Amino acid sequence: MSARVLIIEDEDKLRRVLELHLTQSGFEVDHAVSAEEALKRAEHADLILTDLRLPGMDGLELLALLRRQNSQTPVIVMTAYGTVESAVEAMKAGAVDFLLKPFSLDHLTTVIRKALEVRALRDENRSLREELAKRYTFDNVIGRSRAMQEIFATILRVAPTRATVLLAGESGVGKDLIARVIHYHSPRRDRPFVKINCTAIPENLMESELFGYEKGAFTGAVTSKPGKFELADTGTVFLDEIGDVPPSIQVKLLRVLQEREFERLGSNKTRHIDVRIIAATNQDLRAALEQGTFREDLYYRLNVVPINIPPLRERKEDIPFLAEHFVRKLAPELGSRVETITEAAIQTLVSYDWPGNVRQLENVIERSLVLCSGTKLDASDIRLDPGERRKTAIPFLPEGMTLEQYERALIREALERAGGNKSQAARLLGLTRNAFRYRLAQMGLEDKSQEVPNAAGSH
Repeated sequence: MSARVLIIEDEDKLRRVLELHLTQSGFEVDHAVSAEEALKRAEHADLILTDLRLPGMDGLELLALLRRQNSQTPVIVMTAYGTVESAVEAMKAGAVDFLLKPFSLDHLTTVIRKALEVRALRDENRSLREELAKRYTFDNVIGRSRAMQEIFATILRVAPTRATVLLAGESGVGKDLIARVIHYHSPRRDRPFVKINCTAIPENLMESELFGYEKGAFTGAVTSKPGKFELADTGTVFLDEIGDVPPSIQVKLLRVLQEREFERLGSNKTRHIDVRIIAATNQDLRAALEQGTFREDLYYRLNVVPINIPPLRERKEDIPFLAEHFVRKLAPELGSRVETITEAAIQTLVSYDWPGNVRQLENVIERSLVLCSGTKLDASDIRLDPGERRKTAIPFLPEGMTLEQYERALIREALERAGGNKSQAARLLGLTRNAFRYRLAQMGLEDKSQEVPNAAGSH
């Protein structure tokens, strides 16, 4: 469909020349001899070409009025009385370009096509933003379980603030999605959202990737380059798998969190940024603290608002809703004939353990839709890979024991088997000596552990 250009020109001869040329160039053309007349037709135009000098309301007044009406229609101004001042005034009023009479018709066509291309890009960008906003609404974060409802309530409270959030949970539970929901429900929704996968960046490149570098900072640095924190300025940084950040970078991250400042690699110039930080981990950061692999001060800076996302096997009441959501979402994308999922298929999904969590459930639904030939996804259509099943169940607590009692018993057993040698007992439990001593102190066993060799020797 051809773009419609509205020409506003009170000089008949010039208006007819412009109409003829633009029609021959493939545009649909409408015209008006005054700004007042043009206002009635402006909403149907893809672009407005107007003279500055018009009877009644002039071109600048028209621009101001269109701006107040939040019109997205690009306006090109033409005049025989052009000066630098009038050009600047027209651009400030909202014009996308300025033409001085006389101008060549070919140049006019070029200017119009360029303005329409810019509008198309802006419309596409706005459409993508609207699509992103829809994608990251609560309607697309499925969870009827009490645990998920509590998470939604926390998101609603924390999203409008700039508080740092730490998302914890197994791989595949939806930490990335929750981070984006927080961003798109915050005042920063129209600003950048920059995801940094800390596992995917080699340690020797992490500083330059996060904080940028100056020309000549290292071999191959032929130009300066901003880092991801600079690119996210005024927006949100999502640090995924924060537990994999090496200690040397943890110090620099702590400074960003505390002071909102950093230096590029190879530079002494301090740069200040305004970013909201959301971090995520599938590791037990408390255990990393005990083992000395994660800084305690950084942990507490990140752990301002902790959100623990439970694994899917602990909220199986969400599986039917998730399954139905994925069927509705994926079937049209895959060209599948499937319209619904049966209760039997739901029961098959509910009875599965889901070590890969929501991501795995989505993959299973997608695979099942591809291979299903009917209009209903039934139990026989659910394609669970036998290799994904857990071959052995994780041993649970002995009946009648609490976790603390069981842990105490394990530590006593390890000490007994190690003959009271704490280093050896720590190795048996897969702990460092310091972590083991920390647990002993927490349980009040530090001194009593010395009695174990005698007890062992008395047997």
